[in-house]
Amino acid sequence: MGRCLATLAAGACVWPVLAAGAEGAAPRLHVSTENVPPASILKDGKVVGRATEKIELMMARAGVAIDITMLPWQRAYSSAKLRQDGCVYPAARSPEREAMFKWVGPVSLTEWVLYGTAQRQLRLASLEDARPFKIAAYLGDATEQFLQARGFKVESVANDALNPNKLLGNRVDLWASTPARAGSYIRQAHAEGKIVQLLSYNKVPLYLACNPAVPTPWIDNLNAILAHMERDGSIKAIDEKYARWPQP
Repeated sequence: MGRCLATLAAGACVWPVLAAGAEGAAPRLHVSTENVPPASILKDGKVVGRATEKIELMMARAGVAIDITMLPWQRAYSSAKLRQDGCVYPAARSPEREAMFKWVGPVSLTEWVLYGTAQRQLRLASLEDARPFKIAAYLGDATEQFLQARGFKVESVANDALNPNKLLGNRVDLWASTPARAGSYIRQAHAEGKIVQLLSYNKVPLYLACNPAVPTPWIDNLNAILAHMERDGSIKAIDEKYARWPQP
């Protein structure tokens, strides 16, 4: 599996449909995500977004039915770990997570950033410069796990939206997040100009992470389809659609 069966005149690839499930039912996966624009966005009750559209197109070409549920990150992540038909995105592929999932992607890219207050004007030339400080993080997120594994002083909360006010209240010194998520929560806290980016310390590809029980041929086929989407311009078209998100 994972090979193009034929190429149509228009250049489209004909992919093998994955083996049917019990009683002839089409293959199905339960996919969970969090609200992390522009990768995944809840709009009019439907999950959309840059990574979402890539995954939907990939699954359609593979003949896999999916339902996508938006949850807080911990619940989305746990769902994929517990359900044999479960996947979650957008997930950082870290050494701590590698054996927990089977991986499809990357489906998007992000940065890990340390934020601070404009008032304090902390200066960070490297991640090591942050070692003396208390860092706010999002419980269960890859940024939290990365910093904890390296011995940084991390204070985690289950809702990342709380961290801007913790930072402004000097209850923590720094905040580890991503530009998309941090930007949204900074706007919610009316903290534009008060919270600033101090250091981008990692560029991170993000994946669809699937439960180990998902058959390996499915994963191989999905990765092959995603690679073909890159070659045929489908990925570029979706990226360009969201390049100026949010639209005026």
